[in-house]
Amino acid sequence: MFINKIIAKIVSVMPEKLVWIFSKKYIAGKTLDDAVRVTRQLNSGGITATIDVLGEYIRKTQEALEYKEGYIKTIEAIHSNNLKATLSLKPSMFGLLIDKDFCFGHIREVVKFAHDSNISICLDMEDSTCTDNELDIFERLYREFPKTVSFVLQAYLHRTIRDLERLSKINNAESPINVRICKGIYIEPQQIAYQKKQDVNKNYVRCLTYMAANNFYCSIATHDKKLITAANHIISQYKLAKDRYEFQMLYGVRPDLRKTIVDKGHAMRVYVPYGTHWFGYSTRRLKENPRMITHILKALIFRG
Repeated sequence: MFINKIIAKIVSVMPEKLVWIFSKKYIAGKTLDDAVRVTRQLNSGGITATIDVLGEYIRKTQEALEYKEGYIKTIEAIHSNNLKATLSLKPSMFGLLIDKDFCFGHIREVVKFAHDSNISICLDMEDSTCTDNELDIFERLYREFPKTVSFVLQAYLHRTIRDLERLSKINNAESPINVRICKGIYIEPQQIAYQKKQDVNKNYVRCLTYMAANNFYCSIATHDKKLITAANHIISQYKLAKDRYEFQMLYGVRPDLRKTIVDKGHAMRVYVPYGTHWFGYSTRRLKENPRMITHILKALIFRG
């Protein structure tokens, strides 16, 4: 673990061309055309996508306007190319940490444009400093655009089951809240987050069970075989129809396992990030979770 942390710090000062060697496996590319190309490939295999314009934690409001333009163009590309895709969006790239109302206003513009284009948008979850504000923004958007917006919750946070209970109070049976449940990647203190894998997995199953039992649309985001097995059990136990759930995985991660899930007839959505801010995205992910170093080294040696 200590060695991984050292490597993660070194990577941030390495030449971009070298970092791109491992990053390109997990990122569609630097342009919107790259995202369209990868999404078409996934669609041809019966897989839908959620496209993410890379960027987060802006410091200037002008950056939010640039990201908004990027999302509008991405929505237009999805529509004009008839892609089977949704969008993922990080509130911090719209100024969440600068001004919450400013952030909401610009996100709403994007959501409204997506709504008019019949395309859905998922509000990604970030570190714990953002959780309350992102819940507030999602609830406001869901009340206005219940069929357009979805949300992410992280199983490693102690609070997640309570957040589900909060959302269940506004859950509309005609437009069930779509929650992507994932483990969580940010480093958080033990006071608010489970530190052991078995505890995170246990809470993941607890949260997914609550979602299945309370009329949520279950977006099951994991690459963990044990959690996939548990999810299949929950799907059977609650007799979830195929329009009530889907599995989700990251682009470039465990394509073998992804194929197994698809071959069994389950819906699959793949997270497809793209953009010029790929370097910051890659190095931040390593700093937040140095354990990824092991997987990256394997990818470099064995090419996936």
